[in-house]
Amino acid sequence: MNFTFTDEQRLIAETAREFADREIIPRVRDNDRAGRFDRELASKLGEIGFLGAPVSEEYGGRSLDYISYALIVEQVGRADSSARTVVSVQSSLVCGSIEQWGSEEQKREWLPRLCSGEALGCFGLTEPDTGSDAANLRTRAKKVDGGWVINGNKMWISMGNVAEVALVFAQTDPDKRHKGLACFLVPTASEGYRAQEIHGKLGLRASDTAEISLDDVEVPDSAMLGEIGDGFKVAMSALDKGRYSVAAGCVGICEGCVDASVSYAQERRQFDVPIASFQLVQELIADMIVKRDAARMLVFRAGELKDRGQPSTVETSIAKLFATESAVECANAAIQVHGGSGYVDDYPVERYLRDARVTTLYEGTSQIQKLIIGRDATGINALLPPQPGA
Repeated sequence: MNFTFTDEQRLIAETAREFADREIIPRVRDNDRAGRFDRELASKLGEIGFLGAPVSEEYGGRSLDYISYALIVEQVGRADSSARTVVSVQSSLVCGSIEQWGSEEQKREWLPRLCSGEALGCFGLTEPDTGSDAANLRTRAKKVDGGWVINGNKMWISMGNVAEVALVFAQTDPDKRHKGLACFLVPTASEGYRAQEIHGKLGLRASDTAEISLDDVEVPDSAMLGEIGDGFKVAMSALDKGRYSVAAGCVGICEGCVDASVSYAQERRQFDVPIASFQLVQELIADMIVKRDAARMLVFRAGELKDRGQPSTVETSIAKLFATESAVECANAAIQVHGGSGYVDDYPVERYLRDARVTTLYEGTSQIQKLIIGRDATGINALLPPQPGA
């Protein structure tokens, strides 16, 4: 790996940090307290080019490499994971899927608007009874003359209430399991599409999260992304991109925990000295720094493979597993450094802990990442039920 950033990458990192400090951090606490999705901020993320950053310039993106993308996501994640969610969903799950799998007409219809922030999208895979087992979706797509009729429910869908288009995964033939899955571009203004906001979340309170119902939603044949049977491949390729951005965002959480803890430990005095002079406080900070740096290097390793066009699924799972778990551990340690002050939102560390916790769950739980890593190491797929005589 080359550990030297290009001039462009350094500029991108500086720009992202300045934007986060200027536009995101001043809004964070109020949006978190109010549980308010900040549509204005989402537009600003589009205006500066952070939505769809890896997408080709031909379709409204910036054609950035994956290392540059990670640098952007890290800084947005350092400021606010709810804002990072917008970047991740829009760029990795929605735009990335349309660019990779969409027809030329679909790309030109949706990508420029999504990359600019004029329109928002959501990724409708998870269902009330289906999470990790993506091949077992209950949402159905029935073929009719000239198109399809979709019925089903989706759960935990980020930006489902504010999106103009939803990538909806549906089963066309349950007997075919993953080979029957299809993905459809569904305008959320379609008759029969309904979204309901999910309240009471532990974290990501300023991120819109929806339960979606699809009741006889009609779409034309041209709405399908790829072909019948491509739905599973669309989902897996999107999750690979999404896991990368989640990991990069969690590096940002680790970075924020280090910054906040160092600043607080230098200012807070006990026994007439700054608590930064206490060995065990320094140990907490040192552990955070090690986790931050290790997570960042794992993200960059996966990003470099992606930039070279080489397989990176396992490396992305390793980065996602380590970075998300490290973010939780760093946030917990940062609260310990802050003491009682870390338990209230006068400081960002309590929000870091609340926001980090879900990253070990969505886009593949930590346990799923371990199974992906274990499958690669052993050649045995532990996700499949044991076969007789095996």
